Amino acid sequence: MAVPPCALFGAGHVGGRGDVPGPARLGSAQRSMADAASQVLLGSGLTALSQPLMYVKVLVQVGYEPLPPTLGRNMFGRQVYQLPGLFAYAKHIMKIDGRAGLFKGLTPRLCSGAIGTIVHSQVLQRYQEADQEEEPGPSLKEPLSSLEQVIKETSREMVARSAATLVTHPFHVITLRCMVQFIGRETKYSGIFSPFVTIYREEGILGFFAGLVPRLLGDVLSLWLCNMLAYLINTYALENGVSTMSEMKSYSQAVTGFFASMLTYPFVLVSNLMAINNCGLAGGLPPYAPNYSSWLDCWSQLLKEGNMSRGNSLFFRKVPAGKLYVWEEKRFR
Repeated sequence: MAVPPCALFGAGHVGGRGDVPGPARLGSAQRSMADAASQVLLGSGLTALSQPLMYVKVLVQVGYEPLPPTLGRNMFGRQVYQLPGLFAYAKHIMKIDGRAGLFKGLTPRLCSGAIGTIVHSQVLQRYQEADQEEEPGPSLKEPLSSLEQVIKETSREMVARSAATLVTHPFHVITLRCMVQFIGRETKYSGIFSPFVTIYREEGILGFFAGLVPRLLGDVLSLWLCNMLAYLINTYALENGVSTMSEMKSYSQAVTGFFASMLTYPFVLVSNLMAINNCGLAGGLPPYAPNYSSWLDCWSQLLKEGNMSRGNSLFFRKVPAGKLYVWEEKRFR
């Protein structure tokens, strides 16, 4: 499920107060379902459009580099050897599998996005219903300060995202493995239901949650970092500060979201590598990846190699150290 790091859904109540008649509550539930359905449709469209980019990014994260570097110029005009960018990489995939090959793993990814959106929406709706039941009449509580409101909304968003991530992670694992099959030309995780049977038979229940811990940690850290940074900017850096969640989103969401995603990217990389590590695919075995004992071991080795940002950029890519690449293997042979 792709949700902007700074998004704070459910900032306002859906529907009326707790003492409204039943039909009004029913209408509120129907509106909530309609909103969720529209989010699913929109998210599915964006997912399909971004699938080629996601596909290339995952292969780069694994360390699969089938094309040799070329002499080019970096952002500062200096001549350096660079690895092929997004378009050259995508062209290589199309040359082998055709245009349809760029959409491998799309089906489980669409399922993940749809289910995640529904779970996320339902969790926030439960919070809103609980608020309505607690305040059937005029509230005697003091209004929350802006910081308390940010903490409250961020905490709820954290729970909603974590629930969605937990439920959809098996689809995420299958998506990654479907993509990585390109490296060894396997078909082990093809189909709709057979990947579930394969993972359960070979790895048990835990196989569906490979890489879950760093993914959850990255999501939580990104969310809190983004929202608290946005709060500080809007409160102390801008002239009038902010008083509502919508104003905070409009001021700082893009900037703080960018920095939060950059800082927490290593968690994304480690999570994806652990999801495919030692799963029987060529992309999860040496020379592409050693057999990591844990996600901390994966983190430590990437840090030693200087590859913690591998795959973060698909343009101006310098040659990373510490790995044996496909073109090098061919040269040695």
